[in-house]
Amino acid sequence: MKKAYNFLLIFSVILVYLVIAAGATVRMTGSGMGCPDWPKCFGYIIPPTDRSKLDWKKKHSYKKGQIIIVNESLYVAINDFTSTKIYNSQNWAAYTKHEYSIFNSTHTWVEFLNRLLGAVAGLVTLLLFITSIFRFKKDYFKTLFSFFVILGMGFQAWLGKLVVDSNLMSYKISTHMGMALIIILLLVFLLERENQSKIDFPKKKSFKILILLSLILTVFQIGFGVQVREFVDIQTDYLGLENKSNWLAKAPILFYVHRSFSLIVLALNGFLGIKLLKNGTIPLVFKCIILFIGLEILTGIMMYYFHFPFSTQPVHLLLASLLFGAQSFFMIRIFRQYDFQN
Repeated sequence: MKKAYNFLLIFSVILVYLVIAAGATVRMTGSGMGCPDWPKCFGYIIPPTDRSKLDWKKKHSYKKGQIIIVNESLYVAINDFTSTKIYNSQNWAAYTKHEYSIFNSTHTWVEFLNRLLGAVAGLVTLLLFITSIFRFKKDYFKTLFSFFVILGMGFQAWLGKLVVDSNLMSYKISTHMGMALIIILLLVFLLERENQSKIDFPKKKSFKILILLSLILTVFQIGFGVQVREFVDIQTDYLGLENKSNWLAKAPILFYVHRSFSLIVLALNGFLGIKLLKNGTIPLVFKCIILFIGLEILTGIMMYYFHFPFSTQPVHLLLASLLFGAQSFFMIRIFRQYDFQN
């Protein structure tokens, strides 16, 4: 059972990061409303691939909840029925949650694959919780936090529904992202408890405080980045995807704070790296932290000076999530070792 638990734990972490990458891709491609309803897509478990499937058809069997487009508006089937030769409006109700009624097969399938990954991640974390129950007596924290992960995944799915129903309101998307980071933190806690390797570090309380500070700074930096992204979303809607060069032409002061703050994050972690090097060695997880910070700054430079090259936005977000996960793991490990040794 231990091997199954370890496999599911690692698989859960990978899937959650894949979901974050997929969600970022949805935003990059403007596919967020590719499926106007939730959890199905135009009322189908497997979404349509062609616009004609959403046209009303005579003598066609419709299932309750299936959606059609009539006069550029969405209508949903009230019950199961078979259509006659004449369209009967009494069989249909206007879809009033929003007015979005465009079908784009690429957007639909990008959003569908994002949801599919989320469903698989939810299933795997459920299996993780089930296997953790068998280890309850040995380490009840693993069962407890595995349960928290399940609650987090359920809440995240509900937030996803709210995002769709709100027609992609920026602050709800940001809340969705924040919940993803909480789930990462819970999984990292479980991952750290399962990993028994030791890290050699300066045995000073000040070092412990600086590690906590570095994680707090990263959280603030991600928060700033989310708000900048909200501004970019507004500019995207106003100027269009084809005018990337103008998205940050009138950037708010927060953008410059976000850009400059990255140097503070880099400087503090560079200082921690020097401390570790003087102590003897730099652990692999900290090398990853420095790598993620460097790549994060690089993608930020590319987005600003080269006008958002393809894939830089989702990569930038994914790197921020990876950095948060690596720093969380490093902090939890140092704190536990420090408390144990003292």
